[in-house]
Amino acid sequence: MPFSELFDNEFKQRNRGHFSAIVRVAFADGKISPEEQEFLNKIASTLQISEEEYKEILSDPWKHPINPPYLYTQRLERLYDLARMVHVDHHLGDLQEVMLRRMGLALGFTPGNVDFIVAKALSLVDKKVDLDTFLFEMENMNK
Repeated sequence: MPFSELFDNEFKQRNRGHFSAIVRVAFADGKISPEEQEFLNKIASTLQISEEEYKEILSDPWKHPINPPYLYTQRLERLYDLARMVHVDHHLGDLQEVMLRRMGLALGFTPGNVDFIVAKALSLVDKKVDLDTFLFEMENMNK
């Protein structure tokens, strides 16, 4: 296997894991709404998830591990996607919030601050901020 394929495969695995996490959040309330389906389609395209991978992940989203990024900014970008998924159907069920906390922990946020981070992320997504504003606000929330 060429050296360059190692990075390509790792990138694809990370994207599948991230998409799988988003699908888990979507399924937390037991169904996927049309708005959630539209969001999943958009995210799948962005993450370069093939049609075959898409169907596989929808059938078993727990098959792929969540590979947390090393960089804090990348963790926040993933949290942004997950928070938007929770918020997309305009009602936050208890299971979705619990799932978002779990995903936050899986992304590497500590148990001591995950509730605060999730609450802040949801409040920013509720205000429909863009990714740049989200990142700025999350990185500077303690200043």
